[in-house]
Amino acid sequence: MSNQRKQIHLAAHFPGVNNTTVWSDPESKSQIDFDSFVHLAETAERGLFDFFFLAEGLRLREHRGQIHDLDVVGRPDTLTVLGALAGVTTHLGLAGTINTTFNEPYELARQFAALDHLSDGRAAWNMVTSSDAFTGENFRRGGYLDKADRYVRAGELIEGARKFWDSWDQDALQIDRARGVFAPDNSIRDVTHSGSQFDIRGRFTIPRSPQGHPVLLQAGDSDQGREFGAAQADAIFTIHGSLEDGQKFYTDVKGRLAKYGRSHGDLKVLPAATFVLGDSAADAAERADHIRHQQVGPQTAIVFLEQVWGRDLSAYDPDGPLPDVEPADDTNITRGRVRHAKDPREIAAAWRAKAEAEKLSIRELIIAVTTRQQFVGTAAQVAEEIDRYVQADACDGFILVPHLTPAGLDEFVEKVVPELQNRGSFRSEYSGTTLRSHLELRHPHHQTEGVRAS
Repeated sequence: MSNQRKQIHLAAHFPGVNNTTVWSDPESKSQIDFDSFVHLAETAERGLFDFFFLAEGLRLREHRGQIHDLDVVGRPDTLTVLGALAGVTTHLGLAGTINTTFNEPYELARQFAALDHLSDGRAAWNMVTSSDAFTGENFRRGGYLDKADRYVRAGELIEGARKFWDSWDQDALQIDRARGVFAPDNSIRDVTHSGSQFDIRGRFTIPRSPQGHPVLLQAGDSDQGREFGAAQADAIFTIHGSLEDGQKFYTDVKGRLAKYGRSHGDLKVLPAATFVLGDSAADAAERADHIRHQQVGPQTAIVFLEQVWGRDLSAYDPDGPLPDVEPADDTNITRGRVRHAKDPREIAAAWRAKAEAEKLSIRELIIAVTTRQQFVGTAAQVAEEIDRYVQADACDGFILVPHLTPAGLDEFVEKVVPELQNRGSFRSEYSGTTLRSHLELRHPHHQTEGVRAS
């Protein structure tokens, strides 16, 4: 095969608080025990993946006044887990979701710089926003931020963090014992920032880390989110499923880079995807159907429907037709993050049309509308399909979300990775030591103003 084939980037998502995880399966293990995190991370590193990805849940969702059953698995502190994993891995990137709404530039800059040092340059930060007042009640300023301001605060927070990272020269630490010079004058600068969200006058405590800045990831499909990703992110975590939708998103977000002085390769597009392998296409399809029915049980199907209808629908049969009533005027029946941000009446109409056209029950409909991008088939078929998406510029790779914790990635690494390598589209060894080198990203130089010589 030609060496000019576009190389595939892969990441491993630790299954978390969503209906991807089949927590009821006998093979599913703890979401809290460190051994679970180690197993998935070591599997991903054995498969030469770019990074391990850990999401974050800041509050347990409530549905009709009760804790949502998909949220009870637990969620340890992200940075604590990644710091521990730095000690049991050597090449694998370590990416964590940390909220930009409820944190400060200095503390996040310091935490990620520390992780980058501890891991020898493998840290990544998935920047997410929240305007959810319910989640914010866990914080001192709970609920204070209007939705329209979430990216304003996020952008200013990232700007402040970059100023801290850039305040130390790359060679600031000279440690000249003979002359008694630890760091030359003017190699460590004061940080100043004044904006609508933050007013900073300070100095950073950590030398410039191996990557300069950690790799920055972002998830957001709105126009505002895409613009923020094009301006700030090194990689975007997307949800686009079909090849055509992926190509449209890829073209759109890459086309926004030039206005920020960035080039095509400065941003990677990495959709989330699941996979199911089988000895044949039919075997894989049967396994995939079984897994989806595990993921969306009768109770879960009704809960998802209630989030749109805003009503108690427990009297309806999950294996029966959709309700004949319209959504309530107030559909805030679930507190915390939900999937359904659009007009509930529009969603209900679209779902009814789909259910009628395809003769779907409530449960079958919810299975259909909540399915992520999914690769189903033999190892060779899955490898071919993943490669097709990347070579066709629908994405630069995938963040794989296995359905079992922690062994759900094992089969992929054992069977699909060799197929990708045989196609010439995936590495046979790590060629660098940092996450930036894995993702083929440039090392950042001083990019900020407001860093003042002292």
